[in-house]
Amino acid sequence: MLVLKAKRIEGKGEFVIASPALLESGKISFEMPVKIKAGDHSVVAFAQAIENIVPPDHIGISPELMEKLGLTDGAPVTILQRRPPPSYDLVKKKAFGGKWEKSDIYTIVNDIRKREYTDYELEMFVLAQFFKGLASDELEYLTRAIAESGVRLSFDEPAYDKHSIGGIPGNKVTLLIVPIVAAAGLLIPKTSSRAITSPAGTADTMEVLAPVEFSKEEIEEMAPKARGMIIWGGGLDLAPVDDILIKHVKRHIGVDPKDQMMAAIIAKKLALGIDRLVIDLPTGRGAKLTTEKEAMEFGHDVVNLCRRVAIHAEAVITHGEQPLGHAVGPAIEAREALSTLMGKGSSSVLEKSAEIAGILLEMGNVAPPGKGYELAKEYVSSGKALKKFKEIIEFQGGNPNTTPDEIPLGPYRETYLAHRNGYISRIDNRIISLAAKAAGAPESKGAGLWIHSKMGDFIKQGDVAITIYSDSEHKLSQALNILETYPPFSAEGSVIYRISGLRGESQPGNVIPFEEPI
Repeated sequence: MLVLKAKRIEGKGEFVIASPALLESGKISFEMPVKIKAGDHSVVAFAQAIENIVPPDHIGISPELMEKLGLTDGAPVTILQRRPPPSYDLVKKKAFGGKWEKSDIYTIVNDIRKREYTDYELEMFVLAQFFKGLASDELEYLTRAIAESGVRLSFDEPAYDKHSIGGIPGNKVTLLIVPIVAAAGLLIPKTSSRAITSPAGTADTMEVLAPVEFSKEEIEEMAPKARGMIIWGGGLDLAPVDDILIKHVKRHIGVDPKDQMMAAIIAKKLALGIDRLVIDLPTGRGAKLTTEKEAMEFGHDVVNLCRRVAIHAEAVITHGEQPLGHAVGPAIEAREALSTLMGKGSSSVLEKSAEIAGILLEMGNVAPPGKGYELAKEYVSSGKALKKFKEIIEFQGGNPNTTPDEIPLGPYRETYLAHRNGYISRIDNRIISLAAKAAGAPESKGAGLWIHSKMGDFIKQGDVAITIYSDSEHKLSQALNILETYPPFSAEGSVIYRISGLRGESQPGNVIPFEEPI
């Protein structure tokens, strides 16, 4: 055990820096992680030995870790040579083909919550699930353990929610579904994420119109009065174990096992006190779920998990082969959502919103079976949903009188033009997302894309296909360069693929897509 003084070292992320003299003294080994303790708080990290950064009696700690430890410059911290926690043997048990008991899962999740695991050990936890999968009871225990790892909200009445597994840009339907359902009198306290890999999370888009960060106590007081809220869940400490896994593992290794994804989604709903839930499964080329068979299996599995944890849920398979609506990016999506509530926006956004909101209305017995869609559309056409949305914006501290045209977009604009004539047969979601992020979304709320033509539309060479918005000329140029280098549209042709083979050989050679870029 070693006691040193904390020294704040500016930088992003979680890191620890020590003097090489500590390594030479033999008091600590930098080949193994160290545990840093301050009072009741502790973190595990690998310490880097760097000359001339901190004196031998200090240890440099990043601002993020300083905050987690509740430290100020010069405060004493205890440094311990750290060994893997005993629960790590339970992780290896699963990796080698064993089955987790309920106590195993709770022990592992509790140690992850206490930050006892290194990133490498967290990777093993995720990969064990990826390669071995979870039985139904393991999945239930994992879901409950993650839900119980943080704050839990409760309401004195049934709470409704919708969740999309994501994967398609421009999916701003929450901004319509919440006011439709709330206008019917049902309680829908919607917590949403900020963007992880997409150009705009729902919280990013709603933040254009109103604040989205509230405490547990504020939500429990405000939501029943407003009947609906659209807020960021990241600051509430809901199911924090999943947030740890996202930050330290999933983003880095690009693996999000199906079982882990389901457990994380439903754990957050349990923590939020949700009783009725619709799960949106965008499906198709370019989405997370590429085939209807895959989506159907996922839907059955997640609904079964909800049944086991006493949430009444339905899953809906929706089209995910192209962006929803025309807008991609926080501010421009807020414009499109508000316009659609005013009866002037995208028909595809309205249709999907009404379908999902209609199911929730049927769950709440506001509409008879099969009639929810019609009632949801009536709430929009009558102006009731728009009125409720303005009330929600005001409850959350925004300006309820904001009009779509008053929402500012990036001052720098450029257009991407069609390269040839043709009917659009495909829009590449990945390229659209990359271009919007290159323009500055979601960090810059005004950055994004307006897609003028969608699948099935005929476009002529030289027509404006996409308008790009940015707060930076450099970022604008980067976004346009992505679209020019990797055209996001393909034209329809009668031949889908050419399969070529070398002369004299029986095996096929390269498969060449016939679709031409527009």
